[in-house]
This record gives sequence, C-alpha cells and structure tokens, in this order.
Amino acid sequence: MDKPLVLVVDDEPDIRELLSITLERMKLSVETTEDLTSARKLLESGRFQLCLTDMRLPDGDGLELVEWIQEHCAGVPVAVITAHGNVETAVRALKIGAFDFVSKPVQVGDLRKIVDTALRLGGPAPGGGDTPLIGDSRSMAELRKMIAKVARSQAPVHITGESGTGKELVARLIHDSGPRSGSPFVPVNCGAIPSELMEGELFGHRKGSFTGAVEDKEGMIRSAEGGTLFLDEIGDLPLHMQVKLLRVIQERSVRPVGENRELPVDVRFLSASHRDLTSMVAKGEFREDLYYRLNVIELRVPPLRERDGDVLLLAEHILSRLGAEMALASTSLTRAARRKLKQHSFPGNVRELENVLERALTLSEAGKIDADDIQLRSPQTAAGTEGAESAHSAEGGLGSQLEDVEREAIVQALEQTRYNKTAAAKLLGISFRALRYRIKKLGLE
Repeated sequence: MDKPLVLVVDDEPDIRELLSITLERMKLSVETTEDLTSARKLLESGRFQLCLTDMRLPDGDGLELVEWIQEHCAGVPVAVITAHGNVETAVRALKIGAFDFVSKPVQVGDLRKIVDTALRLGGPAPGGGDTPLIGDSRSMAELRKMIAKVARSQAPVHITGESGTGKELVARLIHDSGPRSGSPFVPVNCGAIPSELMEGELFGHRKGSFTGAVEDKEGMIRSAEGGTLFLDEIGDLPLHMQVKLLRVIQERSVRPVGENRELPVDVRFLSASHRDLTSMVAKGEFREDLYYRLNVIELRVPPLRERDGDVLLLAEHILSRLGAEMALASTSLTRAARRKLKQHSFPGNVRELENVLERALTLSEAGKIDADDIQLRSPQTAAGTEGAESAHSAEGGLGSQLEDVEREAIVQALEQTRYNKTAAAKLLGISFRALRYRIKKLGLE
C-alpha cells in the first residue's frame, strides 16, 4: 500500500529538511517546495493527501495558498505553520478553510496529532449536509459561506445569537458539511444538567465510583469520538466544570469519574450561548482561558428582524413540515396573514415563528391561515428585543402560558365528549388530525 504523500511548502531549507525527516519517520512520503507558484503546480497533479505550508513565502503567503486549495482541490486538507504566538494569523487561516495550524518551533507531538487527524478524516464531506438553512437575505448568504469554510477546519467554533435563531442548526450544518460527518454529532445543553451530575454525564464514570453508579458510563464527550460535541448554552457551565473542560480541550483526553488514567479522545468542539461571554469573563463568571480556547472562530447567527424577506420563506417551509407531521393537506397563508407576519419583529426569532404557525395551523380552516388565526405578541411584550436574554425569557413564558390554555381547552373538550376525539375536534373547531397532533404535542396521550 502506497504511503500518504505530504507537500511541505517553506522557503527555509532547514525547516523543509526538518519537517521531511519528521514526517518520514511517521511513515509518510514527502515532497517539498519553497514558493507559492511551484506549490500550486505540484498540487494540480492531485497526488497529495495533505499540505503543510509556512505563512511567509517569497511570492505570496500561506493564506493565498489556503484559498487556492479551497477553490481548486478542496479535498486536500491544509495546515499552516505560524510564528509563535501569532494567533490572529492562525485564526484568519482557519476562517478561510485551513484544517488546523501548528506554531513554530514545531513540536513533534503537535505535528503528529494534526497529521494523523487530517489523514484519517481526509477532505470535506462532498455536498455538505441535508439540514436546511432557509433564507435569501445577505446575512444568511454570508453565514452559509462561513459555515462552508469553518466546516473544513478542526478549530473550535463558538456560535452566538439570540434565543431561537437556530444556533444548534448551524452547529449541525458545520458537522454535516465537514470531514467528521460520518461520525456522531452529540448536542449537550449545559443548562439542563444538574451541577452535581454534570461531571459523570460529560466525562463518564466507572461502576462503583459513587453511590448509584451501578455500571460503567461512557459519558457524552467520549460518545462523540471521531465526531463533534456541541456544548449549547456554555455560559451555564459551572466554574468547577469549566476547569475540567479546559483540560480536556488542551490535552485531548478525558478521565471518567473513578478512572485512574486519562483516556484519549478525538472530538471537535462547537459551543453556543445567547449570553455575552466577554461580559461574563469580565465579571469572573466564565474562565478567560476557556473562552479563548472555545472562541477560536466565532459565528453570529442573525436575528430574524435582520433577515429582510426571510420571514415568509421560513413560514412556507415550516408550514410544509408541520402539515406533513400532522398529515394535513397543504395550507397557505392569506395576503392579510402574510402582511401580519412581515410586520412583526419576532423577538423570539425562528422559534417564535414556528410556535405561532403551529397554533395558527391548529386554528385554521379550509386549508387557509388568515390574519385572525395568527396570535402574535403585543408591541409592549415585543419591546423585549433590547436584549437577547429578556427576549428569551419572555418568549418562553408566553409559550408556556399559551400551551397551558390549549391543554386545558383540549382536556375540557375531551371530558365533555367522553373522550370521543372526533366530537372533541368538532367542539374545538379544528380538524381531527390537528387535534390528534396537539394531544401528542402536549403530552396528553
């Protein structure tokens, strides 16, 4: 079996020789060159499985080569060699599609990890994922472009945005569009796990390590082996767990509770928060070192009010999906309903739009959703757009209240009709299928 072929691009003969010797000891074949022009010619042959390039070249720089590779041979992962401490340059390279970076002086251990991972994962997954990111606005086009670029790298990405904008959807797209798409995507809501259980849930534990540990548990980090771990609402992670997570990212290993040794892990870390982590760092609520480890690349998901024209596109997509789930015939929006949706600011973003349409679909008749079927938050309530956190809490509270009202109305109708669902649907003024869907959705089965 032929050895993988690596191209080393550096204008210093000593560096080329050192890297060649190191890579050959890893049982790899190596070719070297000193400039951008000859590197392009060599790469056009299609023989290489990996490229390592210095940033400073006689006829250009490493960033130009990274961009050229993304355009002409995207299946070749490229790692850049940067001057010690030049984090800004490394981040720029990652943002335009570099697989990873290594700092001078090059440490053999770091180089080996990058090479092993790059050769194992290969290039980006062809065609990206099937997860939709709906919208024709400029901000969404820019977001899609950035997702395609960062998907190729292995750097941690921190996703910011208001509640309900679709941060987990973006994380899934990064995973699905990259070379780890064939491995697990494991989402973790850091705010939903009790503090006392978090270490065992994330890191795993050994049988008998504490009361109630009746069997070994792998933990969420190791369950994402070879794939992606998405830490949602990372701002809710307790400080004592932040220290432990930092070590996992730095050492690429994890120690389950009750285990006496570190176990290696190969996981890409993505994180998200609707909270401002920089202000949390300033207040001492979030570790600065962990913040910079997680926030190598930052992606912002725009709120719905900044996505001109996307509301109706999203509405049509959501109605199509909900209609299929509820086994309903196609449902359309009247002109008045469309106008009402376009005029609303949607402080709860896409999540609020989906909740609004779900309720409207339940109330609608004859395959049409009219303006009266659409229940929107009042302007006074919608003023919560000043801050993402207040919008999140307000939207959540309203949604919970409306669900309580729906639940009570459905229960009363079922009781009045002696649990005859057909009669209960008629009493409520909705279709049988819509009632069946709402019963399942509200946990009334």
